Amino acid sequence: MVRYAIVGAGQRGSGYAEWVERHPDRARVVAVAEPRAHQRETLAARHGAQAFTTWQDLAAAPRLADAVIVTTQDAEHVEPASALARKGYHVLVEKPLAPTPEQCVELVDAVTAAGVLFGVCHVMRYRPYTRLVKQLVDDGRIGEIMSVQHLEPVGHWHHAHSYVRGNWRRGDQASFMLLAKSGHDIDWLRHVVGRPIERVSSFGALNHFRRENQPAAAADRCLDCAVEQDCAYSAKRIYLGMLSAGRTGWPVNVLTDDVTERGVTTALREGPYGRCVYACDNDVVDHQVVAMEFAGGVTATFTMTAFTPHSDRRTQIFGTRGFLDGDGTTVQVHDFLTNTTETLAVPTGGIAADEGHAGGDAGLMDAFTTAVATNDSSHILSGPAESLESHLAVFAAERARLAGTVERVTTAQT
Repeated sequence: MVRYAIVGAGQRGSGYAEWVERHPDRARVVAVAEPRAHQRETLAARHGAQAFTTWQDLAAAPRLADAVIVTTQDAEHVEPASALARKGYHVLVEKPLAPTPEQCVELVDAVTAAGVLFGVCHVMRYRPYTRLVKQLVDDGRIGEIMSVQHLEPVGHWHHAHSYVRGNWRRGDQASFMLLAKSGHDIDWLRHVVGRPIERVSSFGALNHFRRENQPAAAADRCLDCAVEQDCAYSAKRIYLGMLSAGRTGWPVNVLTDDVTERGVTTALREGPYGRCVYACDNDVVDHQVVAMEFAGGVTATFTMTAFTPHSDRRTQIFGTRGFLDGDGTTVQVHDFLTNTTETLAVPTGGIAADEGHAGGDAGLMDAFTTAVATNDSSHILSGPAESLESHLAVFAAERARLAGTVERVTTAQT
């Protein structure tokens, strides 16, 4: 039985705790540290866990659990993860590790020195879909990889929710877009290709969600706007529409704890999620392209864009013997020798279709729990060294975007 402490009782921390609740024979939550009273007391009561107002209070107490899951905001990972690792807790930390390369190195050094098991919530590695793609590549079904084309279609309303109105809208309050959102994808490409990223270049900008693109008759809040019905990003239509459809979880419950029509309407009138997308204080990009060169000359392009439906990633992998095309649900493999195409459905492995990140959250928790229970780090697909490596590639790509350069990816920060 693995005992967990949760540091940060928001959407991610509560989501991982739900997996624990569904597996009472394998794990349980025994402690929750969270400054917000409602989130803290709700999660602690649900699990019968001891509640702490801060992570410092948890660290000051005798060690209560085998492992800690750190799901605080991006800039608040290093201190609790490092301190609790020194206390002897095995550590699972939400991505990104930290908003600067130096802090990422600091965290990895701290957990390595503590000698504890360490994992990063790069949940895309743990999806059944990823396991299928990785197996096909490793089995040589398409020969040697030459290049990859990978698309992250963020989705117009999702981008508006998280990266225009929401907590990840500003680099100085969270982190830049490539790290906050697409760090998953750069890490996923590193995992699938199986080689380090050596050089990167990048282009992208915040072009659309800007004040100069606000319609002339628009108001700064959707509930007051004369042209709201003609706007694809209407907060009124997005959130109240979801509520009318019976959707009270994410993203609606991010706006307010009162997920009724009255509660959501009040949040739209008074809170940040009711703002016009052209009148926010956001500064992260709304589209970006990254070009990568891996060890051995393999190349890849990655595109992140807000201007899509909210759908799964799309990947095409070009090999010397064949071509792989995946959309998260099926994988097509075309064999050049036989000129045949095989379509493979992703095996669920018993994971429900609505599991977080298409099974990635459950796969992560299963793997990390097994690692802690057996003291075997081989179950963790995103340990300290490779996770640091993919983070440093992301920082290099952002430097390239800002400076218009081609950047070499270092394996350690000097």
